[in-house]
Amino acid sequence: MVATQAIEYSVQITATGKTLAIDYAWRSEAGNKADNADSCGVVIPSGDLLLNKGIAAAIADGMSASEGGREAAIICVRNFLSDYLSTPESWTVRTSASKVLGGLNRWLHGQSQSIYDTPRGMVTTFSGLVLKSTTAHIVHVGDSRIYRMRDGDLELLTRDHRVWVAKDREFLARAIGADPNVEIDYRTVAVEPSDIFLFTTDGVHDFLTAPELQRIVNDYQSNLQLCANRIVETALANGSADNVSCQLLKVQDLPVLDEYDVMHRIAELPLPPDLAPGMTIDGYEILRELYLSNRSEVFLALDTESGEKVVLKTPSANFADQPEYLDGFLHEEWVGRRAQNAHLLKVLKPRRRRFLYNITEYVEGQSLASWMADNGRATLNQTRDFVRQISSGLRALHRREMYHQDLKPENVLIDTHGTLRLIDFGSMQIAGLAEINRKMRGNLAQGTLCYAAPECLQGEPGSKQSDIYSLGVIVYELLTGELPFGESDNPSAWRRKKYTPTFHHNPEVPRWVDAAIAKALHNDPRRRYSSLSEFLFDLSQPNLEFEIRGREPLLKSNPVAFWRGLAILLSGLLIALLAT
Repeated sequence: MVATQAIEYSVQITATGKTLAIDYAWRSEAGNKADNADSCGVVIPSGDLLLNKGIAAAIADGMSASEGGREAAIICVRNFLSDYLSTPESWTVRTSASKVLGGLNRWLHGQSQSIYDTPRGMVTTFSGLVLKSTTAHIVHVGDSRIYRMRDGDLELLTRDHRVWVAKDREFLARAIGADPNVEIDYRTVAVEPSDIFLFTTDGVHDFLTAPELQRIVNDYQSNLQLCANRIVETALANGSADNVSCQLLKVQDLPVLDEYDVMHRIAELPLPPDLAPGMTIDGYEILRELYLSNRSEVFLALDTESGEKVVLKTPSANFADQPEYLDGFLHEEWVGRRAQNAHLLKVLKPRRRRFLYNITEYVEGQSLASWMADNGRATLNQTRDFVRQISSGLRALHRREMYHQDLKPENVLIDTHGTLRLIDFGSMQIAGLAEINRKMRGNLAQGTLCYAAPECLQGEPGSKQSDIYSLGVIVYELLTGELPFGESDNPSAWRRKKYTPTFHHNPEVPRWVDAAIAKALHNDPRRRYSSLSEFLFDLSQPNLEFEIRGREPLLKSNPVAFWRGLAILLSGLLIALLAT
């Protein structure tokens, strides 16, 4: 249900989906004004969207001094609620909400210029809340408000963006549509059952004190519609001369995703039996085994309906009782069906499936690790080509806030045409899912020791910078045949090792290329490249910043040469003085 019009009546709904349940009520009145420029609403999706995106609610107050304020408020609430659900499920709430509100702000500001010929044409406040898993995400601009009632106490969660220019005169410092760019407040708060979130416009909270609001919500919390009615009527009785709107959202139940829930979901698909060539499972004939480890089995199979070769991957029975691993295995298909790129392995949807396995395209070729074993060091041009292709696949993931976390030569395939594809999405950090399932992924170290960024080995979540670090290790290995910090089975000892410049192993590597690799491999992720394109650019042409920074005094860079030169100079001066 979405309420997106400024109307004169009220409704109440109760929504339950899986284990996330709310009670909701609202009321909006024009009050003593001819038109109602307030708007409020809620959207409650069903199915996977309820789990992956959550419930969204919003309130807006069109600026009374702007000609299009009412229209701006309605558009802002309506489009936010619909567009938020249309953003990728892999995005965090913050990313999704910021992109939607940023787009709405630019559109409203542009409409103001073209229709009303004034920057104050279509301007509105906005306060939104997304209830996802057990967290409330709040986005806010202007002076509408969101409160939380818990255990009888009312807490204001937003701050008014007002500027007082005199004792009785003020104006909005921030609003949607006022400027081409807008700064959006964002915060999160933990949610508990029975929490009540109260949304109000200034026609309410400017005429009701916080103690009055708290008393009304406490008195009427068992019936949200009566509570909304009482708040609006009290504000009008207190002399409110503005539009008067409020809505209330009460948390009735929250989702709990613990080990049992995950195992119950996975148990719906049992592990397949031991597979061998000649066997057929769900229409896939096993041709031969491609790879076997203690974690998974990978087979070449024939799709008996299409006649195409595919790869069938099953989890090892060794991990049947480890939900963290099985959860990662399920992520592979989830990621593969949402991130499409020529340099990502295609994950296919099985036509029918009675067991737990993944189906991917079959690529004729070899891993990058095998290529390096066969060919030795790569040339600089070959390395750049490989980095361009790997970066293209990574960018497709990063745009959806997905981070590979296990990038290494074994997880890069090269086909017979020289095209590279990233594989193995089981360790993927998916920002949007992490908001739901923090406990499952926990503080587990991710990645392979010699290729993983230091922060990932310490259990921190993956990021764009952690993938850039892993790519930097691959570039180093391509050019030298060695690892930048050597090999070690001990993470603590390995992290203490110092970086060895590439040109110590391969004199043909230019110093400026080594400087780019060293930056990608910096221990501090904040001092690495901020984007893949920057790294690729610095691998393709000298960065003057590196050259300037690299010109150290001779005394520091080569003290022996400095003192030898100084001694020769002084000897020459002494001989010259004696000769005269």
